[in-house]
Amino acid sequence: MIARLEHGPQGANPRFIVTSLRGDARHLYDKRYCGRGEAENRIKEAQLDLFGRRASCHRFWANQLRLLLAALAYTLMINLRRQALAGTELAQACTATIRIKLLKIAAAIVRNTRRVRVLLASSHPMRAVFASAAHALAP
Repeated sequence: MIARLEHGPQGANPRFIVTSLRGDARHLYDKRYCGRGEAENRIKEAQLDLFGRRASCHRFWANQLRLLLAALAYTLMINLRRQALAGTELAQACTATIRIKLLKIAAAIVRNTRRVRVLLASSHPMRAVFASAAHALAP
């Protein structure tokens, strides 16, 4: 049995794990138990934050496409965090935080005969982080 007892501002937070696995209790808790919880958090991120649960269409192919798009969005978000947000305040942020704080930007689209321009809002609170991420992803 592994016990972890915490007491914080919200009160007591005891955790008990009963296992038949052999080994050091701290190692089992840190590597096995917390690792599994972290994997479940990533699944929850994909389902809730990137709309991976939306399978409300009556057709199979439409639902499969929605699931594939959610998986693609999750992959893009993970790579954005690893490659472009390393060393910034969003380096450890969850996908919902990145989406809300960094990517939800007001923009105007201006189209003429030669090109399409996307004009981003100049008063974005995380403008420096957005610029460094764009620079990191530029070829």
